[in-house]
Amino acid sequence: MPASVLVVDDDPDLLASLDFVLSDAGYAVSTAADGAAALRAVGLAPPDLMLLDVMVSRRDGYDVCQTLRAHPDPTVRRLPVLMLSARARREEREKGLALGADDYLAKPFKVDDLLQRVARLAGGGGA
Repeated sequence: MPASVLVVDDDPDLLASLDFVLSDAGYAVSTAADGAAALRAVGLAPPDLMLLDVMVSRRDGYDVCQTLRAHPDPTVRRLPVLMLSARARREEREKGLALGADDYLAKPFKVDDLLQRVARLAGGGGA
């Protein structure tokens, strides 16, 4: 069974691109266009990994990550989170990691770099 990845980004073109790339690599992909939708999706069926944009509406990525880490369900609390952001400053990266992200990747990124990080965080669960 392929690892499941929830991609959270408010850019529909990037969502479609990441869906294609990750599906092609063998992952089961679902998407959310804002932070509130991401938290609802996790509550219904926690994925194996979340790719989370920092700058999304209705609860930004920092808030979503912090909410996951405080969740009463240990499966949700331990959900690996790879933050994606156009904010590449060291302070932004440190903030994301301090709030519980497992990794932080600045946009634009190389697809190979993304896939390596996804494989590491999702346990190599692509098909």
